Amino acid sequence: MQKVLGALIILMAVLGGYAMAGGDMRVLWQPAEVVIVVGAALGALVIANPKEVLSEMWYQVKAVVIYKRHSREFQRQLLMLLYELLEMVEVGGLKALDAHIEEPEQSELFARYPLILEEPNLMAFIADNFRLMAMGKINAHELEGFLEQELTAMEHTMMTPARSLHKIGEAMPGFGILAAIMGIIIVMGRIDGSMSEIGSGVAAALVGTFLGIFLCYCAFEPLSNAMSQRVKTEMSALECVRTTLVAHLAGKPTLLAVDAGRKLIEQDVKPAFRQLETWVEQYEQEREAA
Repeated sequence: MQKVLGALIILMAVLGGYAMAGGDMRVLWQPAEVVIVVGAALGALVIANPKEVLSEMWYQVKAVVIYKRHSREFQRQLLMLLYELLEMVEVGGLKALDAHIEEPEQSELFARYPLILEEPNLMAFIADNFRLMAMGKINAHELEGFLEQELTAMEHTMMTPARSLHKIGEAMPGFGILAAIMGIIIVMGRIDGSMSEIGSGVAAALVGTFLGIFLCYCAFEPLSNAMSQRVKTEMSALECVRTTLVAHLAGKPTLLAVDAGRKLIEQDVKPAFRQLETWVEQYEQEREAA
């Protein structure tokens, strides 16, 4: 909703100011200029990026438009999932996790945390690294090094669509100039026409420049920035998992290991340690009652 509101503000300010200055809205409707500018941008995207990046870019654009920020409930589910998994390790060893991490979608444990199941990257990261811990002896220092490299690679991959869109955004004024030049070429070919026809042709050509600048600073740049911020939000959840697993292997009690991960959660949705203790107490009471 916030993104839609921002788009409406931009349109109202730009088009409203144009209309207030006496501009004719009909002049802005130049389908040929739109085809040149937008078509050139799409073609450049296709040339510059493999299919996988284009697919991820489309997914991230949709996610930005219908963005649901990781809420406090999401953070609760993440921390309590990690707590349950580590408690299971303490009681039955890492082998006790096999039934859950091999097919997490079928696990009753994971089913209690639906918001986590909706995050494929996070789910894969949790399952893969608990599986790594279960496969053989690995110390905290080694695991931290492995996970640091994995997160760096994941962040690079997840940020690639935003960086690609940013580069295309920077090129949009150039595409607008391209459309304007082609429009001027057409006008110069009709230089013997009336002044009104020449003026209309020049105005149509300048719409291409306007469109390129508008799409650059009012669409592509804000969108690529929003995509980058969304990736950073996802990375904070992955960092939480990494820190929790490393703290557990370092010998920290389960609650303290999960609290170490809690500290990596974004500040505006990070629960207090006392809140985490309350959630754990509720979980322990429910487990005893069962």
